[in-house]
Amino acid sequence: MAVAAAVLRRYLLLLAQEHLEFRLPEITSLLSLCGGQFSGEQEIRVNSPFWILNIPSEEMARGLMKRTVCAKSIFELWGHGRSAGELYASVKNYPTDKMLPYLQSDSTYKIHIHTFNKTLTQAQKIKKIDALEFLPFKGKVNLKNPEHVFWILEDYGMNPNDVPEEPLHLYFGRWVHGQRELIESYSVKKRHFIGNTSMDACLSFIMANHARVKPNDVVYDPFVGTGGLLISSAHFGAYVCGTDIDYNTIHGLGKASRKNQKWRGPDENIRANLRQYGLEKYYLDALVADSSRPIWRKGMLFDAIITDPPYGIREAPRRMGSQKETVKSVERSTENHFFVSSSYHLSDIFFDLLKFAAEHLVMGGRLVYWLPIYKPEYREEIIPRHPCLKLISNCEQMLSSHTSRRLITMEKVKEFKDQEESSYLLDGQYMPYRGHNSFREKYFSGVTKRIAKEEKDNQK
Repeated sequence: MAVAAAVLRRYLLLLAQEHLEFRLPEITSLLSLCGGQFSGEQEIRVNSPFWILNIPSEEMARGLMKRTVCAKSIFELWGHGRSAGELYASVKNYPTDKMLPYLQSDSTYKIHIHTFNKTLTQAQKIKKIDALEFLPFKGKVNLKNPEHVFWILEDYGMNPNDVPEEPLHLYFGRWVHGQRELIESYSVKKRHFIGNTSMDACLSFIMANHARVKPNDVVYDPFVGTGGLLISSAHFGAYVCGTDIDYNTIHGLGKASRKNQKWRGPDENIRANLRQYGLEKYYLDALVADSSRPIWRKGMLFDAIITDPPYGIREAPRRMGSQKETVKSVERSTENHFFVSSSYHLSDIFFDLLKFAAEHLVMGGRLVYWLPIYKPEYREEIIPRHPCLKLISNCEQMLSSHTSRRLITMEKVKEFKDQEESSYLLDGQYMPYRGHNSFREKYFSGVTKRIAKEEKDNQK
């Protein structure tokens, strides 16, 4: 009975083959919200597009698919094997009483074939469908609008240069739910208000999922920019707010970032972005503020902090300076608004960010942020740490041959106390990252070298 129960809870997840490193933390985070878990046999095949999950109910499976942007579809798994014979034997062992509700005479159905890393002819597909004639289908076939859709999924491995004749893994199941509309409907290309560093919609939703954002959470972005990260959290029902040192960005003033547009329009602002998607009711506010200076009352205020700090490529990292600092640092934002800025080292940005998260996150709340990396100097020890925060995941996105950025997810596991700050400094847990303060110079040095190499090659 224990084995049968385990079979009844199995679902097959079909994943998109992009952002591979982000998939496992996203799915794990979402499953932890609903009580599901991975089957052990699939954990070692994390790059495969097929994962078997143990999920307590179909309602939870649908809930997972409504949020994930790393997966395409989920199926109730009726059988799987390493050969056609194993697959058919596995399907025959699936409890008949669980099949029958979807095979009734008054229902309609169709069978779909999906292959990974190989294309089949129509004749081959029909042959594979005919081989399932042992199933007690009583309904009528409807190819356009069936009530139930069944899939045969075949995995031909990851190497396009060495495709086997027969599939390595075969699966059969009932399609439960699928969606990829989130990415398209929230595309930055269609967004009302954008900036130079507006986050890709897919990555924005991945960050919200890593943070386990849920309805009625309060989510904060200390480097809010044009508010792209607020949108994904608001979509999941969280109340959102942010701060940024750039007065023009917060107020939607100044030069536009969109091509063929010189100045921002009268209604180009963060609130307008939320309004565009029907999410304005979740928007608390955005303030002009310096993330290095405390403006919030002490205590646990936020369920999640999700942010993309500036690291000097498109936007310079800045903080408020004093009037004693050089006059060259005085910038004019509007006709009557001036501020004095000074450089803000990357290591200081992340030290301040982790300290802020440790102090202001609720227990179990998550900090999700991007950390720029110069790859020749990367080692895991340089990831900034804090005694109150546990590292949950660390995923890499390539920027160039020598640079990348890593999506860091941390969870608050210990209450913050004032003495934590001094112990944090003494432990030197953020010191190894100081070498990346010159990330901008290292980034552009690589670009310069590449251009010089291309020019040299062209002269040959």
